[in-house]
Amino acid sequence: MSFRDSLSYSRYSRRPISYSNSFGTSSSVLNSLASFRSGPFADISYNSTPDVNEVYPGLFVGDAVAAKDKQFLRRMGINYVLNTAEGKRYTQVDTDHIYYRDCPGLRYKGFQLMDLPSTDISKYFYIAANFIDEAVSSGGRVLVHCMMGVSRSATCALAFLMIKRGMSLAEAIGTVRARRDIHPNEGFIRQLQQLERELRLNRIR
Repeated sequence: MSFRDSLSYSRYSRRPISYSNSFGTSSSVLNSLASFRSGPFADISYNSTPDVNEVYPGLFVGDAVAAKDKQFLRRMGINYVLNTAEGKRYTQVDTDHIYYRDCPGLRYKGFQLMDLPSTDISKYFYIAANFIDEAVSSGGRVLVHCMMGVSRSATCALAFLMIKRGMSLAEAIGTVRARRDIHPNEGFIRQLQQLERELRLNRIR
């Protein structure tokens, strides 16, 4: 299945939020995300099918249902899985290396993160970026997921695009949101803004 074809296995429905392809200002993009996160997810309806989108060639962002469906992963040709919500607590996804032991050739990495503004996700930015880059640069397919595929996993996907593909935060958000409705929490957005500042400084030195 090509990147050009919009891949979406919908687990829940949400009213779309418009986004300008010209990216606009970084603050306008971030305000759009922040305003959504300020309210409850009242318009989400659940079912049991995988919710996955290919947001960049070879890079898929999705939910726990997709990650736990090993037959689905095989059909999709996913050979890398990054679980950004590893663990057994509420909103975490209980998978690990052992869970995928019957998936030959599949590489797994897990981060034990909670979807909270106070969580330090930035310490995983470069680890995630290197893992995703290894997958896509070798012609593989990587699923980056959390519980719902909108905050923790999306944040790591954005970090990859910024670190490895040289995108600004606004450009990365535009790239991902063209294929998937994502909403990192405000703490993750602040950490991505700090990453953007650091990358900008490194590039002008």
